[in-house]
Parts: sequence; C-alpha cells; structure tokens
Amino acid sequence: YIIPCDIWCDKNPYHHHELYSWYMVSDLIDDDSTVRVNRKMELVTIPKAAGGNAMIGISYLLDDDAQIVKGRIEKLCSNSANDGAFWETALYDKDRMFITARVVHSWDVVEINTYEQLREMDSDSNHLKTDAIQVICDALSVSADDIVDITVLKKGMTNRSFLFSCKGKKYIMRIPGEGTDQLINRRNEAMVYNTIDGRHICDDIAYINPDNGYKITAFLENARVCDPENNDDVCKCMKRLREFHDMKLKVNHEFDIFGQLEFYESLWDGSPSAYRHYRQTKENVLSLRPYIEAHVNEKVLTHIDAVPDNFLFVKNEDGNEDIRLIDWEYAGMQDPHVDIAMFCIYSMYDRDHVDKLIDAYFTEGCSAEIRIKIYCYIAVCGLLWSNWCEYKRNLGVDFGEYSLRQYRYAKDYYKVVQDEMQKLEDN
Repeated sequence: YIIPCDIWCDKNPYHHHELYSWYMVSDLIDDDSTVRVNRKMELVTIPKAAGGNAMIGISYLLDDDAQIVKGRIEKLCSNSANDGAFWETALYDKDRMFITARVVHSWDVVEINTYEQLREMDSDSNHLKTDAIQVICDALSVSADDIVDITVLKKGMTNRSFLFSCKGKKYIMRIPGEGTDQLINRRNEAMVYNTIDGRHICDDIAYINPDNGYKITAFLENARVCDPENNDDVCKCMKRLREFHDMKLKVNHEFDIFGQLEFYESLWDGSPSAYRHYRQTKENVLSLRPYIEAHVNEKVLTHIDAVPDNFLFVKNEDGNEDIRLIDWEYAGMQDPHVDIAMFCIYSMYDRDHVDKLIDAYFTEGCSAEIRIKIYCYIAVCGLLWSNWCEYKRNLGVDFGEYSLRQYRYAKDYYKVVQDEMQKLEDN
C-alpha cells in the first residue's frame, strides 16, 4: 500500500486479500485532476482543467507492479527536472496508468489539509489538542470554535507563526522555533514590551508569556515591510529609528554583543567552525573592542534586530503610512548605533549602501570616528550572526548564503576599519 498521511476514510479501504493493483480516485469531478475513469475502469489522461476524477493518492501494488514503479521512480529521480513531480508520474504508460482504477464515493474519503478541516471531521481527535490553541482561548476568553481561518505564515529565522481570526479580528500567534530557548531570554523580552507599551512604537500585543515565549499580536491590516533597495523607504525607517533612540528608554538588562558572540560559539558543543580561518577572524574582530568602547557615548534601549523585515509600514485611515518596529526578542541596553549596523548586514549592503544608510540616519552629518565605529559593529555583528547561524545549522536549520555573507562581513569590515583608521592617522 501507498498511503498519504492526510486522508480520512469513513470506510476501511483495505482488504485482507487484494487481487490486483489499483489507484484510488473518487467520483467527484476535480478540475485539478489529470485522469478520468473510462468504461474499462482504466485511468486515462485528460487535458488540463477538463475535469477528471479526484485523485485520492491511496494505492495498492502487487509485487511485480511495485518493482516496475520502483524502477521508474529511481529513473525519474536521476533527472532534476522531475524534482517537483508527484509519485504518480511513475504509473503512466503514455496516455494512461498501467494499473486499474478503484472508485470510491467522494463523501467516503476526505483530504484534510488544515486544523479546521480536521476539527470539522473529528472534533475529538487527539491531533487537535495543542497548547497553542488553548493559549489563544485563555488569552482572548474564547472557545476553540471561535478560532477560524488559521493560516501558517512563512517560517522565520527564529520562530514559527500563524495567522488566525477570532470574533471578527485577525491575530498572529508566535511559537518559538527550535533552540530559541537557548538564544532568547523571554522575561527580558516581556520587560521590553512593557517598557514600550503605549508609545506607538511596535505592533499591538494581546498576550505574551515570559516563560515559553508564546505571543499573540493584533494583525496589522494594509501593512508592508521596508524595501532595503528603496531609498525613500530606508530614509523613513532611519528617521523612525532615530526617533526611537532619542526617547532614551531604559531596561535593566543589556545585550552584550561580545558576550553573546562567545555564548553562541559555546552552543556548538565543541564542534569546529565551518570556516577554516575562524580563529584568526575572531581574534581580529575582538581586537576592535577597545575602539568601540572608547567611542560609545550613551547606551539606551536598542532594538538589536532592526532589519528591514522588522519595519512595518502601516496605512492609516487618512491614507498616510505609520512605521512600526516589530520583533523585540533581542532588545536591550546597548549603543544605538548597533541598529544601523544590523540593518546593513541583514540587507547585505555593499560599502556604498552602508555609507548612504549612515548618512540617512545622521542627517546632520556623521563624524569619521563614529562612522568607523559603525564599521566595527558591522564586523562584530557579522561574526555574531555567523556564530548564531552555525548553532542553528547544528540543529538542522541551514541559512545558506546568509550565514556565509555574515562571516564575510566580519572579515571584510575588519580590513575596512584598519584602512579607515590609517587614513585618520595620516591626516
């Protein structure tokens, strides 16, 4: 038997004795189907959108037929053009499948793709028992049936999130991802949200748990993220970031960049870095610390993860756009100029774009010493997130080019700093 995992059957479709190979379809007409049952109970191919028998996916193969399918699948897999193909491709001989159709009534077999579909089919299913749903019920004082239109959002670098509706309002539920309990202090995060509450800086928090990191926020309609290649967007975001920094908010914890760099490395559990010259690169980066500390003016509440994706442009009723800064997991006391560096390295800016961003933040002009300090932060933060990526890779989550580019920032901007400091001495 070949059995998909998302099919609910009202009647047992399996028998103690199967006499022939078959592929299951229903009597429901489906425009996405590519086959139709003919009078000989053969499954023949049809033109796209012509409407065929809904393909269930359950199949039974006798040993000889299974060997044929196995060989065909191996051949298909040898060609990357078939990477997105369904396994049923191996059943076709020209214009028809080589095994017989088995037709069932559409109401006897149901494909379940969502939480709500399962709830409708089997409200007592153990698979419905999730603490996330119970958290929503408790936080919003609703029943599970009130939670509808559940949609999984794009998986982030740190968390998993889903959108849902409840009593006419939309919300986003955040569930911390793999290994984040090692990376994020949720009590510190909750303290940050308490500090910025009511200041119209971030998204609207409906619930946050300082123990496990579960968070529910009101969904912001008509919102878009900052485009790091759009100069107007970037200038507006830097203006908003500067306004936030100028509030000089305080919390009782600091984001220690150098301490976190060492901490992320410690999470590798003795595994070597993927980069051959890591030790030398790290030594170079650490050598920048005295210059940084000599040029820090004041530490205030700093976002730390002030990347383009975390700036939301929200259209108001009057048609104007308000900018909200979201995702404050790493926020703490720090030199606010760290946020400039973070924006740069996430956007994968080249040197020219980096300087333009600095100028957008310092509209009054930026001294050479402060500009060099931001270059230092680019090097340090590049290695910081490179170490973070290496930890996540050990957990099976690979960020590919992003990880490599962060490491390159560490190497390249150490050299940039050396060159710029030499220029200062020469002048």
